[in-house]
Amino acid sequence: MDRQRTIVRASVIGIIANVLLAGFKAVVGLLSNSIAIVLDAVNNLSDALSSVITIIGTRIAGKKPDKQHPYGHGRAEYLTAAIIAVIVLYAGVTSLVESVKKILHPETPDYSTAALIIVAVAVAVKLGLSRFVTQTGRRVNSDALAASGEDARNDAVISAATLLAALLYLLWKISLEAWLGAVISLVILKSGYDMLRQTISRILGERIDEELARSVKAAVLGFEAVGGAYDLILHSYGPDLYMGSLHIEVADTMTMAELDQLERDVTDRVLEATGVILTGISIYSVNTTDDQIAHVREDIRRRVMSYPNVLQMHGFHMHDDEIRFDVVVGFEAEDRKALFERLCDEIRAAYPQYQIYMTMDSDMSD
Repeated sequence: MDRQRTIVRASVIGIIANVLLAGFKAVVGLLSNSIAIVLDAVNNLSDALSSVITIIGTRIAGKKPDKQHPYGHGRAEYLTAAIIAVIVLYAGVTSLVESVKKILHPETPDYSTAALIIVAVAVAVKLGLSRFVTQTGRRVNSDALAASGEDARNDAVISAATLLAALLYLLWKISLEAWLGAVISLVILKSGYDMLRQTISRILGERIDEELARSVKAAVLGFEAVGGAYDLILHSYGPDLYMGSLHIEVADTMTMAELDQLERDVTDRVLEATGVILTGISIYSVNTTDDQIAHVREDIRRRVMSYPNVLQMHGFHMHDDEIRFDVVVGFEAEDRKALFERLCDEIRAAYPQYQIYMTMDSDMSD
């Protein structure tokens, strides 16, 4: 709830600042016949609308889980970001069309001292707003706020460029208004594209954040009974809610009661240390009482790791006439399946007396 209030408060401040700036710029731009200043005002309005949508999305994301949505509504923030990106793209296309019209049919701008002062003040306000919103977004882990802060900083640069164009016209009668409007439009379009691309990437499912993955595994490996932590998979149900599973290696001498207690302890520690909810912990049983098995394991590890783009071998277990283990094949491999099949052929040829069960894992996390 504190996170939600913080995001809403920062967004409201952004709305007020952008609406005031848009009003001043629109008046100044129309009076001075400056397309660049008018488009800058439009950009401020789109920023204000984005803040409104951020508030709506945050409210929806903050709703409690229900029977239909047992994991909560946190992913609504991703949809919010997608809507904002579309709005920004629309603003960019509209402003580009107007700029091209001005390039084809130029009009002479008429700047006043008041206009220049307002644009200069806008630069200062946008820089301050950018700093505040960006820091708040990072503090509460809100991509929407952080992106708004970056957008505000870009606006400050655009307003500064508008001011420069005005000074060039006043000093040397060089009019760059329409061309600057086109540049501003392209900047807006790029911003919208980047926002949409990032949001779609998150919806599709991105690689687990390196720092988070290492933190989860460090918490798991803090238990003496855990020999390794692998195959970490996390699903994001919003910026602050991750659920997932992983595999751990333990000695084959552990009892069921010991395993049960270990799994409970691991789950509790990971939640406390990282906020991640582990919904499943699978077990790799490691042979610990047979030196011959240890020799075979190291020989197979040497063979497996000699292949390029093979990143890891884990989960080795040997029992009677069976050998089981997993290998992680990196996405850099040109043909992951073909590489894995070559591996299988070599191991089976080296140990024909055993049934070899190999599983190809993907490089899911660091």
